Amino acid sequence: MERDVTSRSGRPWSFDRDRAVETAMRLFWRHGYDGVSISDLTKAIGIAPPSLYAAFGSKAALYGEAVLRYEQTVGWLDMTAIRSATSLAGAVRVLLERAVKSVTDPDLEAGCMISSGMITCHPAHVSLARDAATRRDAMRERIAEALRPFAGADEIRRLARHLAAVMQGISIQARDGSPPSALRDIVDDVVAGVAARFPADGAALPDHPARSGRKAVSAPARS
Repeated sequence: MERDVTSRSGRPWSFDRDRAVETAMRLFWRHGYDGVSISDLTKAIGIAPPSLYAAFGSKAALYGEAVLRYEQTVGWLDMTAIRSATSLAGAVRVLLERAVKSVTDPDLEAGCMISSGMITCHPAHVSLARDAATRRDAMRERIAEALRPFAGADEIRRLARHLAAVMQGISIQARDGSPPSALRDIVDDVVAGVAARFPADGAALPDHPARSGRKAVSAPARS
């Protein structure tokens, strides 16, 4: 969508607003909020600072639009596939394997913009950090809602918090350059733990021997 933005001198700059948000999303995703300057944004988008302010109001407002774009597109985890699983362990595997695929996509930036975004920031940007934390809370609630058919509410709430923490760790390791195979090993271990904790539900799905080359290990007996 082309949009004309008039500078203070009266000269219009025409640019694609959607493409500008996409470009900003990539920059913020790669470098973080504090790692991207107005100069970086205007250079990448191809407009002057007055044009950027006229279109978005501020760097913070543009960041908000970029995060929303991420959340609604590449950062969206489809929970319908999780609900189609036949066990809690299977559902957890679907969730985490999709997360690994998302944060290691070679065509995108590494990691999750929301999971690892605004963990630390300048005190002036605390409202953005709170918004990021709220979005992470919302993701945890979505995980709990998707897993709710498989176990009791209290158990699922605790498990959802654990899985959200695992996903944050996977995101950070992906940013550090860990290969997908190493992150899938984490998935295998988490799924095995879920199967052991809920043996009646998931004992048959502790691992994927065909993929990892390991032998499936039966869940230990619970005392």
